[in-house]
Amino acid sequence: MSGRADLPLPRVYCSEHVHSSIDKPVITLGLGTGSLRQTLLDDRFEMRADLLADAIEEDIENGIVPICVVPTIGTTSSSSVDPVDAIADICENHGIWLHVDAAYAGAASIVPEMRSLFKGWERADSIVTNPHKWLFTPFDLSVLYCRDLSLMKQAFSLVPEYLKTSDESSVKNGMDYGIQLGRRFRALKLWFVMRYFGREGLIDRIREHCRLARLFASWVGESDQFEMLAPVPFALVCFRAAPVGVDDLDALNERIMNDINISGEAYLSHTKLDGKFTLRLSVGSIRVEEKHLVKVWELLVSNVETRRQ
Repeated sequence: MSGRADLPLPRVYCSEHVHSSIDKPVITLGLGTGSLRQTLLDDRFEMRADLLADAIEEDIENGIVPICVVPTIGTTSSSSVDPVDAIADICENHGIWLHVDAAYAGAASIVPEMRSLFKGWERADSIVTNPHKWLFTPFDLSVLYCRDLSLMKQAFSLVPEYLKTSDESSVKNGMDYGIQLGRRFRALKLWFVMRYFGREGLIDRIREHCRLARLFASWVGESDQFEMLAPVPFALVCFRAAPVGVDDLDALNERIMNDINISGEAYLSHTKLDGKFTLRLSVGSIRVEEKHLVKVWELLVSNVETRRQ
């Protein structure tokens, strides 16, 4: 469908920090990666709605057909929050499908004081969130919300004679709403989690995770050997060691991460923000306590001091 002279190029828009799970369906649908256009970010690593609007107008003028915009609430690299409400205005103006990727942070929408971060997602055509990321549910489980399921059924339903049943009109069959035919019963384990903890129990734990992340970020901010590299809207802290006199901070931080991970005492992941090797501490374990973060911080400080000697 991409590059054909008899078809206009369909376009999907996202930010530079969109998850690779957006690239894959573009490939799967036969659109090709040439149909994916990434927009620039602001200094908080959030999609700029004004640049998105400009990109859409430019593409329309060039005969390209905008079909979908994918903002993210809680990007993988930095947990940044794209301005969904402003993006929804643009999508409504042009009749473009709005899909909100809240795979990581969607669970936090149950916390009352955090709902402002989700402003506008109620206007989306579809939303995805993954309870296996931050709702204490064993891998794998994704939840898809869709405003109009009949559209998905029109796109995906294919029922040969051997799959027809007498209850087709009264039962929603998962095979009619996606590529996959056979499915495991993934939802049951999430039901157990919700029944066990209850709404308030889940809220309390997510709220505590965010508090612990902000606490850890405060230690980073107060240190002269470390620096923050992104805001902390949820429970992910992006930072790096930055002691004075070190020429290659990327190499230093990679060594620190590898040393800590190999020790088995803690586990840090990484990304790159503005080209800088960035350490990532994610607070998400159901049993995490403040003492565990104190331990990680002591490991980091000790590692930096050892390397400076």
